[in-house]
Parts: sequence; C-alpha cells; structure tokens
Amino acid sequence: MSDKVNFGVAERQGEPVRAGRCLGAEGGLGRIKERLDKVRALIQEPEFLEGKGLSNEVNSRIFCYEPENEMVVRHFVNQMETDPSLDCHLKICNLYKTFLSICDDMDITDAIPDMEEADGSVYLLEQLNSAIGNGEFIDKIQYEPHEPGDVLMLTGVGEVFPFMRIHTLLEALQPYFSDVPILVMYPGEFDGRHVKLFNRLTPNDYYRAFNVIE
Repeated sequence: MSDKVNFGVAERQGEPVRAGRCLGAEGGLGRIKERLDKVRALIQEPEFLEGKGLSNEVNSRIFCYEPENEMVVRHFVNQMETDPSLDCHLKICNLYKTFLSICDDMDITDAIPDMEEADGSVYLLEQLNSAIGNGEFIDKIQYEPHEPGDVLMLTGVGEVFPFMRIHTLLEALQPYFSDVPILVMYPGEFDGRHVKLFNRLTPNDYYRAFNVIE
C-alpha cells in the first residue's frame, strides 16, 4: 500500500469570516492561483501568526477550493514546503501519509487489501475506524517545542477520507495546538457552520474554524 489503499468508495477520486459560503469557486486557473498567492501572504502576517482578531476563537482556518483543482493546490504546497523565503515556520502534514504511517506502525498495511477482498469495504472501514482514531493522528502530528511563527498546514483531506474526518480531528487537535495557527487545505465547502467534502458529501457540523480567503 505504498500509494493508495484500494478502497471501494465512489467519492474518492481573503478575509476571515464567521459565516458566508466558502465555495472554493475559483472561476479558472488564474483565480485559484491568485487565491493561493493570498494564502502565502496571509500565513506570514503577524496578525495571523498571533491569532489576532479572532474574538478568543481558536486560530484555525479553512481554505476551500474546488476538488478539480487538487493538483494545483498540491503543487502550491510542494513549493511552500521548500521555500526558504517564507517568514514563518511552515509545518506541513499530509493526513493520508500520516494514516499510512500509522498503519505501518501497527503492522497492518500489507493485510488491508486482503481484508477488503475477503470481508468487503464496509467491514474494513469499521475495523480501521475502531483501531485508528484521532489520538493516533495527534501522536503523529504533535511535535515539540512549538516556536513563535509556527504554522500547521493540514493537507490530504480528500485522500484520507473516509478513514479520518477533518471536523473531528480539528476539535481533537485544539488542546495540543492552542498556540499554533492551523490551516486546512480543504477540497470542498465551508459555510461557517458545516464542512462539505468534495462539495457533495453529507455536511458535517464544525463551528470554530474560520474561512481564509474568498
């Protein structure tokens, strides 16, 4: 399982505001690149790094984009990861790679395809969800010490579905990253109350994250 789990799920493949739909409607390649440039600028701003203007809310934000622009976003993230000119300490965590690492640690990676073939996707998902929860993800994501200027960027949200749901992970991460801003690169919608992966799956409640850029 060096690349992707063979899991039978058809769905696999600005300004901070409290409400209003973050549709990720880029309106073309130029628009998504423009929005990503604004993200690059935002994460270096002292107000973002210090969580100012959030009315005591946790400093977590969601950048929504159209799922078809996934490769553009991945290219942007790869560039950011190796950009020495950034005026922040960007910590990038791909949640799908994190999931695979957890499976490797549990020595179950090689058994997953056979389990799916023998018992079906539904049973496999039940077993993985019972064995791997937010705690296992947090153990992998957490690091010490946290430094001023750190930014945690979460990617791979679409890839890791349905093995992990971002709205539950964000809630669980907050006590561990209260001093570090979190930015989620999200292929879907967030309207200030609900996240909707791929713009079409059943919405899940999440009240605390702020949209980043329209």
